Amino acid sequence: PTTLADEVFLPARGGSLQAEMLAGARRHGAVATQIPGTLDAVLREVAAGHVVAVMQNLGLSFAPRWHYAVVVGYELDAGEVLLRSGSTQRDRMLMRTFEHTWARSGFWAFVALPPGQWPLTAQETAVVEAAVGFERSATPAQALRTYGSAVQRWPGNLTLAIGLGNAAYASGDKRRAAEVFRAAAERHDSAAAWVNLATVLLELGEHDAAITAAQRAVNDVAWGAQAREVLAQATRRP
Repeated sequence: PTTLADEVFLPARGGSLQAEMLAGARRHGAVATQIPGTLDAVLREVAAGHVVAVMQNLGLSFAPRWHYAVVVGYELDAGEVLLRSGSTQRDRMLMRTFEHTWARSGFWAFVALPPGQWPLTAQETAVVEAAVGFERSATPAQALRTYGSAVQRWPGNLTLAIGLGNAAYASGDKRRAAEVFRAAAERHDSAAAWVNLATVLLELGEHDAAITAAQRAVNDVAWGAQAREVLAQATRRP
């Protein structure tokens, strides 16, 4: 994250957009996850050994000077946070000043970690967004670690479950993909999961099971056409 802050800061534009900051983390092979916009969340992450990238406005509301920094430490007794910012390796800022400049960005902050690890304070919605965003540029193995760890933490999330199944499939483990899709389909009665399950079962040569799964989604508005196609293929078996 310290090199990341240098890479994406664009003085000519008054700072880079948040989307570019997140994309920069992904280019470095990290999963970038937004954390709650509270000082407590920042301090908890730092205490856990995670540096936190934040966006600040060091100017005024009518003359903003956008700036990215990385919170690398804090001293509660002194009421200060320690920042890595641009060429400054260790800058001290009063917590009240930090919160004031940070507030002008809407308290925007994120933590970048290797695939399979998540911020201590991460919330479910933010993790889903981070996993889906990371998957676009990740290898199948990286996506598998990312979704696998996320599903362990939020086992009831359908998007994460389907992401895990897709990652297992992309990794070549069709049997695991089928298991994940079946669990998601039965738990959520999801047409998307039923179709994915039917597709994988068909490829595994389990035609009867594929037919049963596809039939669960044939009347779905969004997935019905794909379910009927899988059903047709399964019934045409030699």
